[in-house]
Amino acid sequence: MAYVDFGLAAQEANNRSSFAQQGQFVIQPVRVRFTFLNPESIKNDLPKLFDKYGGYDTLGGILFDSFTNPTVPVSEDFEDNLTENYNFAKPLFANIRQVPLLNEIAYVVSFPSTKTQDPRNVDLNQTDYYYFQPINLWNTLHQNAFPDPLVEFNAQSSPQPKNVSYQRAQAGATTNSDAPEPEINLGNTFVERDNIKYLQPYEGDIIYEGRWGHSIRFGSTVLNQNPWSQVGENGDPILILRNGQAPTETEAWIPTIEEINEDLGSMYFGSTQQLPLDAASTDYTSYQSNPPTIPNQYSGSQIIITSGRLVFNSSKDHILLSSNKSINLNSVESFNVDTDTAVIQSSKIYLGDKNADEPLLLGNQTVDLLDQLIESLKVFMTTCQTLVGTPAGVPLAPLNAMASTVNNTLNLLQKDLQNITSKDNFTI
Repeated sequence: MAYVDFGLAAQEANNRSSFAQQGQFVIQPVRVRFTFLNPESIKNDLPKLFDKYGGYDTLGGILFDSFTNPTVPVSEDFEDNLTENYNFAKPLFANIRQVPLLNEIAYVVSFPSTKTQDPRNVDLNQTDYYYFQPINLWNTLHQNAFPDPLVEFNAQSSPQPKNVSYQRAQAGATTNSDAPEPEINLGNTFVERDNIKYLQPYEGDIIYEGRWGHSIRFGSTVLNQNPWSQVGENGDPILILRNGQAPTETEAWIPTIEEINEDLGSMYFGSTQQLPLDAASTDYTSYQSNPPTIPNQYSGSQIIITSGRLVFNSSKDHILLSSNKSINLNSVESFNVDTDTAVIQSSKIYLGDKNADEPLLLGNQTVDLLDQLIESLKVFMTTCQTLVGTPAGVPLAPLNAMASTVNNTLNLLQKDLQNITSKDNFTI
């Protein structure tokens, strides 16, 4: 047990289990009995508790009990047990909060209180309790709760119903107290999983991990010790964000590493590393020369985002994709564009194949040429309609009739020329 001498006065010494003593303050382990996660629900269900500890300022706070000298509540009133038997502690850090689970073991310390600003009773020795994160009792990131040997509310001798209330569950009463030996209670919604693993650390790593297989690794290349360290030099930086670990059949206590192709979603910020991503499609046949390096063969500064689905949404402005070389859109099935207007400005466009050599016709110029051709044919056919044979005065009846028919057809085609040009797609 460590002691910190702040020379402060005792606070509520009669019923606070020796946490504060005159001139001496103790940093020691405590058991979490209640967590203030939903102030609105607490306000409605436990108004006395809500008002006593500051209303909405209780967010993230805990009620705790001595780990070495636990209290056995004697009152039948649930709310009275909480307000009379336990201490309140706020998170120590303002920007990082890890609210413990029920029955996890945290440690608390006394530091200055806002009560020192009370103009009616200025006392700079006023203190409040603040808690650090729960201790790593079982060396697992998922939960580190420790069974209460006394069991809240004498559950062994007086079993409670299986469906206990929100208030009782929050206080630590078992949710299945019909069993001969009550199960440890972790909270109202927390469901324990037996396959959440720690990440394997490497020399120099700084790792932050959540309870459900999400993590941030500030790491580096450690040659030949993991999938991203096959090239480069020891110490080349890498940053890995992961949400949801890859399925595994090994025991929960065996550490794991990030699996870029199996984790539910991840981002890799590499510097020199070659990342073993199995891209969904790597068909680069559209390139006439210098195609991109396949993702799992590239080594250098890069960012990779991979998940079951990616959505890039700009609700107010543009999405801008810029590249010094090329922008490749690669898909196994199809490439679709749904928009009111599509504009492609390029010096050359190849459709169907990179070696396509059949040029597209220019619509307006094609119409003009066809119009001139039709006009010439019409003049020719008009002339043919009036020709006479030899001897003089003998009509060329078959030719005249055919010329008249063709002339009528040409008139119809000429009218239709204006309908063959696209109203939506244009080129220069």
